[in-house]
Amino acid sequence: MALSPLNQRRWRNFKRNRRALWSLIIFTITFGLSLFAEVLANDRPILLSYRGEIFAPVFKFYPETAFGGDFKTEADYGDPVVQCLVATGGIETCFDEPEEILEQVKAGSFAEDGFEKGWALWPLIPYSFDTPVNRPGAAPLPPNGQNWLGTDDRKRDVLARVIYGFRLSIFFTLIVTTLASVVGIVAGAIQGFFGGKTDLIFQRVIEIWGATPSLYVIIIMFAILGRSFWLLVLLTVLFGWTALVGVVRAEFLRARNLEYVRAARALGVSNRVIMFRHMLPNAMVATVTMLPFIVTGTISTLAGLDFLGFGLPSSAPSLGELTLQAKQNLQAPWLGFTAFFAFAIMLSLLVFIFEGVRDAFDPRKTFS
Repeated sequence: MALSPLNQRRWRNFKRNRRALWSLIIFTITFGLSLFAEVLANDRPILLSYRGEIFAPVFKFYPETAFGGDFKTEADYGDPVVQCLVATGGIETCFDEPEEILEQVKAGSFAEDGFEKGWALWPLIPYSFDTPVNRPGAAPLPPNGQNWLGTDDRKRDVLARVIYGFRLSIFFTLIVTTLASVVGIVAGAIQGFFGGKTDLIFQRVIEIWGATPSLYVIIIMFAILGRSFWLLVLLTVLFGWTALVGVVRAEFLRARNLEYVRAARALGVSNRVIMFRHMLPNAMVATVTMLPFIVTGTISTLAGLDFLGFGLPSSAPSLGELTLQAKQNLQAPWLGFTAFFAFAIMLSLLVFIFEGVRDAFDPRKTFS
């Protein structure tokens, strides 16, 4: 569907802002790659060939018995026995000398009746966000060829946790920002359009609600209901929707008595159409101006709660939890540098993008 002339002008203005455009490109690439985190970083192969049959462990559960093992639990694909069974087509001697047989298979010197060589296509990073790394030494371990950003204090690969944590942070931010913005815009529009007692009552409710100690409420709710992603989303939206109310309310109060609004009323146009079709587009510049603060504030809220230990479950990949580990392990500077650059790059890209969107919506803003 073709864009309207107004939206075409906005898109041209956005593209002229080179910083915003390149930030959008870089963010789209990084977020797009993080959507395939299971394929990029996983302790299970993407594809696996066993006795001529193709398996996809990344997407499907396979018990160890499917590869000639003894257990009906999910196969541990990093176990030398399982690797040997896959490579040799289920030779029974894998249970006695798996590592020696694997070396023979790699060297091409293994030969036995019924042998049918299998293979496994592994992700670029052979660890998931919760996979223990098999490396000698005390955790946290420094970066090397096996773990490019080192490990944390539980011997989990830091790069894998950054990829999963980046995706989780962006999903959380998008959901919370969208829901909070919708509620805040509707509430502000109602206040500014109707004014009077409606505006007065709403303002008192917002003042009381804004004075509620949100951190304490979140801690109490987590203690009662347990920590979860969707509960944190709900609580963050409940305390974050007021951010846009004041801006939208002011724009609607300013525009409610303008000529085009009074003309629409005289023609019998419904209040809903006047509010959201005619008045809201004119209030979008001020609304979009606030979005960078809401986005960065949401990410900071999630990181702060995780840093304090009151955020997502401890098993979840979290950049805030990585920051806490950096504080607790000053002898491992790679943790601090990784957390800093992850937040700095993510927040900078988002702020630059929304600055470009704000300028694109502003009819007074032009670029040379």
